[in-house]
Amino acid sequence: MASQHPLYSRIYAVMADRIRSGEWAEGMRLPSEEKLRDEFDASRGTVRQALGLLRAEGLITGGRGAPPRIRKIVPSQPFDTYISFTEWAESMGRVPSGRVIEVSRKLADPSLALALDVPEASPVVAVVRMRGFGDEPVMLERSVYIKEVGEQLLAADLESSSIYRIFREHGVVPTRSRNVIDAVAADELDARWLEVPEGGPLLRVRRTSFDQGGRIIDVTDNRYLPERATFVVENAAASPSPFTTQVPEGA
Repeated sequence: MASQHPLYSRIYAVMADRIRSGEWAEGMRLPSEEKLRDEFDASRGTVRQALGLLRAEGLITGGRGAPPRIRKIVPSQPFDTYISFTEWAESMGRVPSGRVIEVSRKLADPSLALALDVPEASPVVAVVRMRGFGDEPVMLERSVYIKEVGEQLLAADLESSSIYRIFREHGVVPTRSRNVIDAVAADELDARWLEVPEGGPLLRVRRTSFDQGGRIIDVTDNRYLPERATFVVENAAASPSPFTTQVPEGA
């Protein structure tokens, strides 16, 4: 059966995998267009389309006469599958780490109650953690969980455990999330734990997670260092992803 993806997309996927796996190392010069054409039995235009995708994703440098070379890789987190930070790090061969800043019970204020779809003043569990790759800070995580699932975290070792793995052990299976991505300035807490100047740029992902029954189980504000993570949203014309662009209030 013929592939549903065009040839340039398949060539891009092969080359991107070589870069991310380290087979093609940072700073290495890519094979010439002629060699790529021979390897993939493709036209010059098809190879150039594949190279264009690599440039657009920031995987290679060069152009206008300069030979393409491999750039330093910034890990990309996909949104077409549901995956936790720990699973994401492990999928790339990185060692996930965490520093617990706060774990507490509190009562949901009106906005939090609305976000979690619970009555106002309902008890919830708040967790603030710094997540990283080994000793490298990557993201500051602020999460609030409904009481039924959040109480499982109060006595857990959250510095070495994945929260969603803990949930799965108790029969709670996160199956879907809604994500809003924007840019924010680092506040005092971000600056301290991510080791950046206050006011520096961060990538923010505001996530609402749902369990297998469609119940909201948490709302999270994750703030990433832009040089440590990028995000990938893949769309296809046959089955478009529910991806929208919104203008922030006051813009």
